[in-house]
Amino acid sequence: MTPRKFFIYKADGRRVKFNENKILSTCMRAGASKQTAKRILKKVKSEVYRDMTSNDIYKKVLCAISEEKGLKALHQRYQLKDAIMRMGPAGFAFENYVASILKYYDYQVAGIRSKIHGECATHEIDLIGNKDDRKFLIECKYHSVRGAYTGLKESLYTHARYLDMQPKFSGEIIFCNTQVSNHAKKYAKCIGQQIFSWRYPASNSLEKIIEKSNLYPITILNLSQNELRIFSESNMMIAKDLLRYDPAKIARMTGISKNRIINMQKLIERIFYLN
Repeated sequence: MTPRKFFIYKADGRRVKFNENKILSTCMRAGASKQTAKRILKKVKSEVYRDMTSNDIYKKVLCAISEEKGLKALHQRYQLKDAIMRMGPAGFAFENYVASILKYYDYQVAGIRSKIHGECATHEIDLIGNKDDRKFLIECKYHSVRGAYTGLKESLYTHARYLDMQPKFSGEIIFCNTQVSNHAKKYAKCIGQQIFSWRYPASNSLEKIIEKSNLYPITILNLSQNELRIFSESNMMIAKDLLRYDPAKIARMTGISKNRIINMQKLIERIFYLN
């Protein structure tokens, strides 16, 4: 039985109280029924112990899901954060992925890694997005390790670049695949800078943007680094985009075998329909 005050260690070293509701809510957001999520939680709780790491608990959740019949899709969707982290070690694939997400939300992405002249310096901007007659400077902050934070420094220099390039942009946005520090949140709110990160903002965080529109990254399929490079260079970063084309056409476009593409498409269908 789990003790009343049960603490675990987060990836950033913090010691926090074990919160079973996080397992329930994450499983349900990934597509599990409430009954299934409770069953998974029960299995995990029977194996956790004091001062366990959050990563070890995560692995036990995945193990519990794998023991459930017919939940291969849930197993893949639960790994969303890891799937994004598999875009490394550099952040180029993440930038391409964010560009693909923006297009689904009706942004026109005018440039990726464009050089823009400011008043005092020349800047390489990750993305330039246009929507509703507004032009946005968009920075993508990618981390390949758990526990890393996007902090005040990133927020500060993004805003400094934004100011140097006035009046070329009317808004600034930061996308990051990890959590953002409280200092960065406070500063961004003060200056009107938008941030979309893991778990923030609560109602429209990165994972919720992805989950509500099924914009799961291609890396949810456990690609090899070479396959990731090929798909990234082909601007095919959203998994469900593979369902738009005939397997033979994708094979010709990418050089990946037709059978491999067919297996990917089957898994994507299972992920979306959870069967």
